[in-house]
Amino acid sequence: MKLTNLDIDLIEGYELPKFDVEKMRKDTQDNCNWIHFGAGNLFRGFPAARMQDLLEKGLSSTGIVVGECFDFQIIDDIYHKYDNNSLLITLKGTGKVEKKVISSVAASYKASPLESEDYKELKRFFKSPSLQMVSFTITEKGYDISSPFIQDDILKGPNKAITIMPVITSLAIERFKNGAKPFAFVSMDNCSHNGEKLKAAVISIAKTWVSNKKVNKAFLDYLEDTTKVAFPWSMIDKITPRPDPIIKQMLVDEGFEDNEILITDKNTYIAPFVNTEESEYLVIEDTFPNGRPRLEESGIYFTDRDTVNKVEKMKVCTCLNPLHTAMSIVGCLLGYNKISDEMEDIDIVKYIKGIGYDEGLKVVVDPKIISPKAFIDDVINNRLANPFMPDTPQRISTDTSQKISIRFGETVKAYIADSNLDEGDLKLIPFFMATYIRYLMGINDEGDSFTLSSDPRSEELWVYVKNLKLKLYTIEEAQKLLKPILQLENLWGFDLYNSKLKDVVVEYFVSMVSDRGMVRKSLHSVLK
Repeated sequence: MKLTNLDIDLIEGYELPKFDVEKMRKDTQDNCNWIHFGAGNLFRGFPAARMQDLLEKGLSSTGIVVGECFDFQIIDDIYHKYDNNSLLITLKGTGKVEKKVISSVAASYKASPLESEDYKELKRFFKSPSLQMVSFTITEKGYDISSPFIQDDILKGPNKAITIMPVITSLAIERFKNGAKPFAFVSMDNCSHNGEKLKAAVISIAKTWVSNKKVNKAFLDYLEDTTKVAFPWSMIDKITPRPDPIIKQMLVDEGFEDNEILITDKNTYIAPFVNTEESEYLVIEDTFPNGRPRLEESGIYFTDRDTVNKVEKMKVCTCLNPLHTAMSIVGCLLGYNKISDEMEDIDIVKYIKGIGYDEGLKVVVDPKIISPKAFIDDVINNRLANPFMPDTPQRISTDTSQKISIRFGETVKAYIADSNLDEGDLKLIPFFMATYIRYLMGINDEGDSFTLSSDPRSEELWVYVKNLKLKLYTIEEAQKLLKPILQLENLWGFDLYNSKLKDVVVEYFVSMVSDRGMVRKSLHSVLK
C-alpha cells in the first residue's frame, strides 16, 4: 500500500478521500481560495484534515495550496514524493486508531524567488480574485523579524527576499498591483495575539520598503486598510508531535510501504504520516474581507476578537498550560519520561486537578463558546492521559521561565484583584513555584543530577540556585537564600517576595530539599 495517486485505490483498511481528488486539484488551480505557509505536522494533522471534511461534505470544490519557505526538503521528500497526499493517524485514549488518507492539498511549492517556477505559481495564486485567505503555521519565531539576518533579507527588497515574512509581503505586492483585491492573512500558530504579531511584521517590512523606495506608499495604505487586508487573531490547540517509530512499525506490519521518518537537513522531523491526538480546537476572529471557506461546518469556531482572546486566556492561564507545566516540572523531579505515565500517578493527577478545578476556575476567563470546565475535563480525561501520545515532561519543561508569569502569575494577580478572594488561600500554585526552584537545582528526588530542559534564562537562574543543596535549612536561612530569585517579578509575573505567598513557597521548598524523596512526600502532604 502506497500514498501516490496511482496506488491509493489499492489501500485497504484505511479511510480514503470521498471526493474527486483530480477535479479538486484542477478547480483549485483555476480558483484558489486558500494558500497555507508552513507545511509541517500541525498543518497536515489539523487544517488540512478540516478542509478535507468540507470537500467530502460538498461544501467546497477547491483545496489548499501549500507554500514552504523554511525547509524545502519537506516539499520534495514529503509532498511531491507522495503526490501531496498524507496519512493521518489519530490516536485515541481508548486505544482506537483511526487511519485516514488526506488529499486536500491541491499543490505545493517552494516559496522563494530563487525557486523561480514555483514562485511564479505562487504569484499567480496571489493575483487571483478568488483568493480568500493566506494562513500560517510557522511557529511564533517565524514572525520575529528582529534578527540581523532577517533585517538584511528585508533590505534586499521584494524580489530577492528568502525568509518567510519578507517573502509573503512581496507576494502581497502582486495582489496589490493587480487590483488591490481583498484577502485575509491568518496566523494559526500557537501564540497569543498571533494576528497582531503577523500584522506588525508585514507592516514593518512594508514601511522599510516604502522608505527605501522599493514600493509605493499606496501598497502600505493597502495593507493598513482593514476593508482590504485583515489579520484575524486565532487560538489553536492540538498536539501533533514528531512522527512516532511505534506508528511507523504499525504501518510496516500492515503492509503500508510509505512509512519512512525523515529528519531533514534543517532538523525537521516529518514523515508521510502524521500521528496526533483526537482533541482539537481552532477559534478564529471572523474578519475576512473576501469571504472564507465554510470551516465552521467542520468544527472550527468563528467569533469576534475579544472572544478569541478570552479562549486564549482560558487555555493558557487556567485550563491547559498551567496543568501541563506543573506536572512536567514535578515529573522531571520524580523521574518520569512520559506525560501519560504521570497520569497514572494519583498524587500528580490530584495536583493538577487542584490547580485547574479548585484554584483556577475561581478566576477563569470564560469565553462562553467553550466551557472552561469541559475544557479541563477533556485535558485530564482524554488528552494528558492518552498513552498513545509520545509526549514527555522534558519537552513541556522547555522554556518554562518564559511561561510562569502568564500560566501562574495571571491567576495570582486575579486573586489579588478580587475582593472576594484571598491569594493566601492558594496552596498548589505556590507549591509549583517551590518545585520550580527545586527543579532549577538540577537534582532529582533521588538525589541524582539530571539535565534541565533548554531555557533562555538557564544561566541567569543558575546563579540564584547554584549554592542550594539537599539539606535541612531553617526557614530564616531559606528566606535569605531564596530572596534574590523570589524578587524576580519578571519571572513570576508579580511581586512574589512581598506577597502573601512568600512564606508558603519557602516552607514548601525547605520541605523538598530536606532529604532525598522529599519532593514526593511534600507533594503528597500538600494534597491532604
